[in-house]
Amino acid sequence: VQLQASGGGLVQAGGSLRLSCAASGGTFSYYVMAWFRQAPGKEREFVACIYWSGGSTYYADSVKGRFTISRDNAENTVYLQMNSLKPEDTAVYYCAAARYASDYVSPRQYRHWGQGTQVTVSS
Repeated sequence: VQLQASGGGLVQAGGSLRLSCAASGGTFSYYVMAWFRQAPGKEREFVACIYWSGGSTYYADSVKGRFTISRDNAENTVYLQMNSLKPEDTAVYYCAAARYASDYVSPRQYRHWGQGTQVTVSS
């Protein structure tokens, strides 16, 4: 499956952005979809994931209550709504896909990755 992320940009602290990740070339509903992020000089870290039907979602503690992951299986798209953004949310955000993800926070679980979209939050 191929992934194309979009929606990043520059926003002031407290603002909102919605990221999108469009999938093609596979049966989208078969995949666990996730968002990761990587700030300069830091390792890639888990942000959120959503399981096949959308019934199960998981979040990193740092974004819980501010970010919401959702998916539209008819549109082959996963979203990340980011509210109350903070400067520490600044990073390149990547979408990822896996058929199975027993350890959903580990990047190694995900075989397919999008190209990344930059999110910059100014203070």
